[in-house]
Amino acid sequence: MTPVRRTALALGVVAATMLGVAYAAVPLYRMFCAATGYAGTTQRAEGRAPLTAAAVARGAARTITVRFDANTAPGMGWDFHPDQVTQQLKIGERGLAYFHASNPSDARTGGQASYNVTPDTVGKYFVKIQCFCFNQQTLAPHQSAEMPVIYYIDPAFLDDPEAAKVKEVTLSYTFFPAPPAAAGFPAAPEPATPSPQRTIPQG
Repeated sequence: MTPVRRTALALGVVAATMLGVAYAAVPLYRMFCAATGYAGTTQRAEGRAPLTAAAVARGAARTITVRFDANTAPGMGWDFHPDQVTQQLKIGERGLAYFHASNPSDARTGGQASYNVTPDTVGKYFVKIQCFCFNQQTLAPHQSAEMPVIYYIDPAFLDDPEAAKVKEVTLSYTFFPAPPAAAGFPAAPEPATPSPQRTIPQG
């Protein structure tokens, strides 16, 4: 093998390695954010211990405003917006919010939402019990769907001097397109995530 070919081969191996590291960094970064609340990443209720009655009672003395925001990334042709602008709830109380998505095109399309909470300091205390962002969503041509989010703010929020100063938080979603071939969407149309009744769950 000539020196030129050896150099080209070495450069190719380096490029492939760097590409692999870049792809691996994405899920690792998401795991880090989910574990720490970094960059306003919210937490999932799955695997967390239920709130105690004492914690809920302690949080009931404090009310906070949650503001909702919705966006679509370039190339995402859906109409997407929150059904409510704000909600007020007590710390530790479950909230139920709805987002509306519709596909105005003549093609079946899908996407997945990313999310964050601002201010960033509240991210690790904002816990989602149910969220459409956990899975890819698919809408048939001209189909619409109500997408629910069930959440609460952990009363541990009150023990954080920086977070406890916050009186209003914003939960923001951005939908990104997912190519059918890459997402592995089935050929037949499927409804988006079914919506529960519009009542705040208890417990």
